[in-house]
Amino acid sequence: MLALIDDEPLADHCLPVRLKLNRNLARTGGNKILVIDDDHMLCLGINTRLKAKDYNPCFAHDAESALSTALAEMPDLIILDIGLPGRDGYSVMQSLHAFPELADVPVIVLTARNAFTDERRCRDAGAKRFFEKPVTNLDLMTAIQQLVG
Repeated sequence: MLALIDDEPLADHCLPVRLKLNRNLARTGGNKILVIDDDHMLCLGINTRLKAKDYNPCFAHDAESALSTALAEMPDLIILDIGLPGRDGYSVMQSLHAFPELADVPVIVLTARNAFTDERRCRDAGAKRFFEKPVTNLDLMTAIQQLVG
């Protein structure tokens, strides 16, 4: 099941395909958005939607590569999952904010964890928005637009 809800879901023929998305994807010209999530199908859906709105997506799939990718790409916004291999998203947020060049980059948390228990902790850690998976395309894209234009 895809974790991104839209009026136009991805075609069923895309579901069995396991894709390795990384920062070498073809770029468009808009704001750079780093997506840190280990769900490759979710990343595929987000990639499609971001490119359709002229954003420039890049990806990291675990906590270990998240910081190095953020430093290499210098994104305008980060979409972060809390449940990552290696370390959790809270420690990733803390590491990101330790670098002056990344400290002001807005973070949107997109997670399967419970909003009741985790939203406050995410906001205290510096997240600007918090969404429980599945999230609607409209909600996610509206939050991105509000944070980076």
